[in-house]
Order: sequence, then C-alpha cells, then structure tokens
Amino acid sequence: MNPHPASGHAHGHHSTDLDWEALATHLETNGELHLPLLRRAADRLRTALGPAADVRRVLDVGSGPGVMTCVFAETFPDAEAVAVDGTPALLDRALVRAGRLGLGGRVTVRHAELPGDLDGGPGTADLVWSSKAVHHLGDQQGALDGLARALRPGGLCAGAAGGLPTRFLPRDPGLGRPGLQARLDAAQEDWFATMRAELPGSVRVVEDWPAMLRRAGLTGVGAFTLLLDLPAPLDEPARAHLRAHLTRLRDTVGDFLDAEDRAALDVLVDPEAPGGILRRPDAFLLSATTVFTGVRPTR
Repeated sequence: MNPHPASGHAHGHHSTDLDWEALATHLETNGELHLPLLRRAADRLRTALGPAADVRRVLDVGSGPGVMTCVFAETFPDAEAVAVDGTPALLDRALVRAGRLGLGGRVTVRHAELPGDLDGGPGTADLVWSSKAVHHLGDQQGALDGLARALRPGGLCAGAAGGLPTRFLPRDPGLGRPGLQARLDAAQEDWFATMRAELPGSVRVVEDWPAMLRRAGLTGVGAFTLLLDLPAPLDEPARAHLRAHLTRLRDTVGDFLDAEDRAALDVLVDPEAPGGILRRPDAFLLSATTVFTGVRPTR
C-alpha cells in the first residue's frame, strides 16, 4: 500500500526508501494469501454498518494493487469500490485485477498523494478503509483526521493497523541459535522506527488507535482481530511469498543482525538448501490482524 510516491530502490541495509512499484507483485501475493482474512474483515464491516445501510461508495486508501478493493466490490455489490493510491502502476494493476475478476464496472481508481490529496480528492464514502498505510505518513493523527473527513455522516472508518508479528518457523529452526524470528522482529522494529523518523513531517504519537480515532471525531470506536492460519506443509505460492519476504528482510535489516543470523537468512532464501523456506516441511504461516473502527456522527 503506497500513501506517497515511490522513492527509489533501496541502497544499503539501512535504507528506508520503499519502491512501491517494485513491490507490486509481493503486495498482491500477500493480499491473495490473506484473502480469507480480508473477506472476513469485509463481512464484519458490512455487519457493523447494519442491514439498513445504503453503501454506495467505498474508499480503499493506500490500496496498493487493489486486492481489498476488489473484496469490497464483491461484498457490497451496489457500491462503487475506489482504489486510492500514490503509485499509478499499482492503480493500473488494481484495474487489471478487477477486470480479471469481472468487477471492472464497479472498481475505479483515484491517484492521490497522501495525506494532502485526501481532502476532497477522492471524494466521500460510506466506508473508508486503510490497511497498514497510515504508518507510512509522517503525521498519523492528521492522516486519520483526513480519513474521518472523507466519511459521509453515519459512515464507518476502518483501519488495519495492528496485530501480531507473522510467524512461519519453529522457535529453533536448526539454523544458528534458537529464537531467530524474535530477533528478526526486533530488527524490523529498529528499521521501522528509523523509517518513521525519516518521513516528511514525522510526528511521534502514542499509537493508541482507538484514542486516535476518537480524536478524529469518530464515535462507537471498536476493534476486532482476525487470524490467518496456514499450517505446515505450505503450498508453493505461500512458500514463494515467504522467500520474497525473507529476501527483503535480508536486504533491508541485515545490518541490524549479527553474522550468525545473516547466515541463517542466507540459508532460508537459498532455493536449493534443504533448510531453505522453499523446502522446509515445517514452514507455516500464522498472522493476526487487528482492525479498528469508528463512525462519523450524523450530526
């Protein structure tokens, strides 16, 4: 999901630049793996809106290649589902995906450099969704304020901004010392903190999402968490996605790890290694995503 223009390929382990166009395939594959979870999320939001809700327009802000946009088009058959993103190539991909799924007539796209273009750019909607995009904006509270302003009275704002770190290996994977994933989590947190500090207009805020939604003027704030559980042995698409994920980790957070953990990553991404993620019989995928919601008052 891209809230702002692509800033070029990463150069060096400490770079926090993200080339969203280059990540397009990874983003779409990730979305497809999480389709069961995304569909459950959309159903929960439909229930939250209530049976009497007349949902005519849905905004997917920071949509990336439009996986969730298309889920919304399927869930709300009378609504226009709008993919909003800052990378034209990802919006093109969203349209291709919609056409392939027979949703081309109801999925549209809006190019927007967030957060500035959110006010008035994509228009208003009955449901505004954003998944893991707000944290790529310097002023997260300001971004949530903008999402709330895009809601029609009585409309629902939903943001996937929490959960738990993804798990895919045993505690002791037989590579180096046990606890590799915990150390990868710590390295990603260090990278993430650096990334946020380098964003234009970066503002540090306590990431209490319910409180932030209330400060944005929303009421009836709530949350729910959904689990994606793909047990071992994984199928080939899931393994390929994990290998791409691990390759990105090696390239972006490698300098936050010691030599032993970097060597373990090298084995995990090696397509020929018996201990590599493509060949391991014990690889699984367990992911928890938390969605926070709030309603724009009718008056």
